[in-house]
Amino acid sequence: MTPEQVIDEVKRSGLRGRGGAGFPTGLKWEFCRNSPGTQKYMICNADEGDPGAFMDRSTMEGDPHTVIEGMAIAAYAIGATEGYIYIRAEYPLAVKRL
Repeated sequence: MTPEQVIDEVKRSGLRGRGGAGFPTGLKWEFCRNSPGTQKYMICNADEGDPGAFMDRSTMEGDPHTVIEGMAIAAYAIGATEGYIYIRAEYPLAVKRL
């Protein structure tokens, strides 16, 4: 698949961000891909600000490869050549596994 085909597939899926606005992921990726600049970055914000929320932590500790795979797909789609994960220091097992 080309990067554009990946973005189209994500748009068709209806996937949305988990923030309050529920912004469409495919649209966000399309904006990133089409933004000017030669260097692009894939950022994974694995911070959980809601008290008692452990969805991200559970994935990072139990199946960290899905996080890396998702980042690789997103990076390919938007044209990023570097990626970074923000993760809480309070999650040492997740840090170790990633």
